[in-house]
Amino acid sequence: MPIPDRTHVAFAAGGVLGAPGLLAAQDGGGLFTPDLGLSVWTIAVFLLVLFILGKFAWRPMLSALDAREKGIQGSIDEAGKLRAEAQEMLEEHRRQLADARRQAQEIVASGREAGERLRREVETRAREESERMLERARSEIERERDQAMDALRRESVELALSAASRLLREKLDSSTDRALVEDYLGRLDRPSAEA
Repeated sequence: MPIPDRTHVAFAAGGVLGAPGLLAAQDGGGLFTPDLGLSVWTIAVFLLVLFILGKFAWRPMLSALDAREKGIQGSIDEAGKLRAEAQEMLEEHRRQLADARRQAQEIVASGREAGERLRREVETRAREESERMLERARSEIERERDQAMDALRRESVELALSAASRLLREKLDSSTDRALVEDYLGRLDRPSAEA
C-alpha cells in the first residue's frame, strides 16, 4: 500500500469537509441564499424564546438582581452606619483616654502635693520633738546641776563645820551652826549668780 503524500491528504480532507457545501450548491441554494420558510420559522422561534424568557426568566432574574442590588445597597448603608458608629466610638474612646490622662495627671499632682505636705509636717514634728527633747535635756541638766549644787553646799557645810570644830576644838551645836554656815555660803553664791 502506497503512502499518501500531503497533497492527497489535503484534497481528501477538503472533499469530506466541503461535501455539504457542494451538495447545497448542487440543490440550487448556497450558504448565503435566503430561504423564506426558514427565516419565518427562525423569527417565530426567536420570538417564542424571547416571550418565554421574558415571562419566566427575565422577570425573576430582574427581580433577583433588584433584590441583590437592594441587599448590596442595604449592606453599604449598614456599613456606613457602622462606620459612623465606629468613628463615634473612637472619638468617645479618645475623649475618655484624654480624660483618664488628665485625671492621672491630677492624681500625680495631688500625690506630689500630699507628699510635700507630709514632708513639711514630718519636718515640723521632728523640729518640735527635737526642741522638746532639748528643753527636757536643759531642764534635766539644770535640775541635776541644782542637785549637785545642793549636795556641794551640804558637803561644804559639813567640811566647814568640821574645819571650824577642829579649829575651835570644841563641839558646836550642829543645827544653829549649820544654819549659820548655810547662810554664809548662800551670801557667797548670790553675788556670783548675779554676776
